[in-house]
Amino acid sequence: MRLIILLFLCSLHTFSFELQKPMVYDEKRDKIDGWFMSEKLDGIRAYWDGKKLYTKNKNEIFAPSFFTKDFPPFELDGELWTKRADFENIQSIVLNNNSNLAWENITYNIFEVPNATGNFKARLDFLKNWLDKNPNNYIKIIPQIVCKDENHLQSFLKELLEKKAEGVIVKNPNLEYEVGRSKNSLKVKRFLDDEGIIQAYNLNSNGSLKSLVIKLKSGEVFNLGNGFSKKYRENPPKIGETITFKYYGFTKNGKPKFASFLRVREDK
Repeated sequence: MRLIILLFLCSLHTFSFELQKPMVYDEKRDKIDGWFMSEKLDGIRAYWDGKKLYTKNKNEIFAPSFFTKDFPPFELDGELWTKRADFENIQSIVLNNNSNLAWENITYNIFEVPNATGNFKARLDFLKNWLDKNPNNYIKIIPQIVCKDENHLQSFLKELLEKKAEGVIVKNPNLEYEVGRSKNSLKVKRFLDDEGIIQAYNLNSNGSLKSLVIKLKSGEVFNLGNGFSKKYRENPPKIGETITFKYYGFTKNGKPKFASFLRVREDK
């Protein structure tokens, strides 16, 4: 009987991990001289546990065997990505449970090696040394640049934004790996972004989408009417789906200012 109970309890165990999460950069508060900076890729974040890939929300990613068969036996954290301004295509490939050759266009771009010892550079060097001995066409290490000062950061950000990149990540290179929301890892953008759940539609007289009624995690509800392509105007996302939008601060009433639709989020 005890054995049956033990087996039952084991069956309830779910895979669990914690990720490091960047905070938003504040030029008045944060001192980033000598930190590492890199492009923030707009892909699907993926955690490799040594055997399988998972989304940031701990759902398994069913990558084809040819993609992961030569991955290392230790943890990695990075972005599944193709190129800039290609998020919808990346999402359609990565979150499709049917293995297909479209994965040949995906690379796994690493920005952390969780649980490797040493500081940030040492952790990336650990992966680099492994890849030198075990070459892999699908794993890339995101290039890191030493940030000289604020002007260097803003120049790098401007250069990337002109190439349609999402932004920059700056990271303290001197610390051991840590999980959770970290002030030692910062995201730098020209705008903020957030997610909300579609509650209802506001339609134009011709039946096309005028705006979405969005509910934020805070409970705040607002109308999102900008940023939609003709495709979404004619066939809006479904009620109940989670969308990502960008904005530039808040109005005096607590609503996102100049909010604009970015995408439907499916990697839950």
